[in-house]
Amino acid sequence: MNRLLLILTIATFMASCASGDGGQLTGVQNRPAWFDIDPYGMAYVPMGSFVMGENDQDVPYANVAISRTVSVAAFYVDDSEITNNEYRQFVYWVKDSIARTYLLEYEETEFGIVTDQYGNDLDEPKIRWDYEIPWEGGRDGNEDILDALDPMFYSESDRYYGKKHIDVTKLRFQYSWIDYKAAAKKGRQRHYSQDDYQYSRADFIRDDEVDVYPDTLAWIADFSYSYNEPMAQMYFWHPAYDNYPVVGVTWKQAKAFSHWRTRYFNDALDMAGLPLVQDFRLPTESEWEYAARGGLSVSQYPWGGPYIRNDAGCFLANFKPLRGNYVDDGGFQTVDVYSYSPNDYGLFCMSGNVSEWTNNAFMESAYEFGHDMNADYQYDAADDDQPVYKRKVIRGGSWKDVGYYLGVGVRSYEYQDTAKCYIGFRNVMSYLGRAKGDAL
Repeated sequence: MNRLLLILTIATFMASCASGDGGQLTGVQNRPAWFDIDPYGMAYVPMGSFVMGENDQDVPYANVAISRTVSVAAFYVDDSEITNNEYRQFVYWVKDSIARTYLLEYEETEFGIVTDQYGNDLDEPKIRWDYEIPWEGGRDGNEDILDALDPMFYSESDRYYGKKHIDVTKLRFQYSWIDYKAAAKKGRQRHYSQDDYQYSRADFIRDDEVDVYPDTLAWIADFSYSYNEPMAQMYFWHPAYDNYPVVGVTWKQAKAFSHWRTRYFNDALDMAGLPLVQDFRLPTESEWEYAARGGLSVSQYPWGGPYIRNDAGCFLANFKPLRGNYVDDGGFQTVDVYSYSPNDYGLFCMSGNVSEWTNNAFMESAYEFGHDMNADYQYDAADDDQPVYKRKVIRGGSWKDVGYYLGVGVRSYEYQDTAKCYIGFRNVMSYLGRAKGDAL
């Protein structure tokens, strides 16, 4: 018996030595190295707490001026509003993706992989992403390639002066996400209930399909008896407006852009063998206001102080300074996203230029029952079809708003399926870890 015990002891010891950890709790070894990746065009905002809410009187008496202290985890935020040129990258990606699916219908085309590495025919050809699509003509004189793309253009009856233009209604983006709130709710219900609930992850995967092209006609539809046709015709696509904020995008389009941006970045990291990052997303109300304050917890505006002019008498944001006067602040409608001075976090135009979508649903009393940690009030997805539940918070005021709406604590809303020529957005990304420098 003692001999058997000795043999088992030796075997256990040898097994622990073979693992290289001496039988100690050392964690899983050979994990990939992680280094902070500062996303291009984003600024780091450290964790902190602040007094969220109005710093001045609630002018409309809408009962939204309640103040409370909340805490926000560290995150990255775009240093400017998403520009026309940045959003155009999304539109072009969707356009190219759709075009490549049409090109797969033609045999022996270099735009598709029709056999595997062993030369066997594939049941479904795979798209090749490494070839540039010849939008202006067929490659090497092969007009069949251009003919394959013909369904993406307006029909002859819809063409203006016979020119071929992409039918923007064909540009739709399909994406999926996991509804973690629903999963957590069901999981807890299952844990505390005597009933035998059976759920799979598929029950919480949501799918959506969204038109991606901005509503350029918003420049006309938003105003009566106002000549804005030049903006409708040129604003989104002309190089003169590349660095102006994208407008005419709905809340759902902004969400779709965020999902695409996450996928686009993570695909590149995955190909490089690097760990993935957190999702790009719309900011919560608390994140937006915390970032807008720039560390000045009780300041009414991003630049500090109670005034909207500097010492020289110049306006500090793009808004509507006086009745019928849009130009005294140096703008007319929108301006370049890097106009005016940034706040202490290095963020431009947190007040003025365009109002910005946030992730949260609008409820006047949300501050009263919302959590004081990463406050994030949302309606259940099941209630999304009801009009009152489509109200989404917008912040910051815009070029067409009076000075009151420039306040960092001022709340307003718009319906999620509407596109306005004075609403844009910027993305945030949660920081992985407590704070920068933890690992040093």
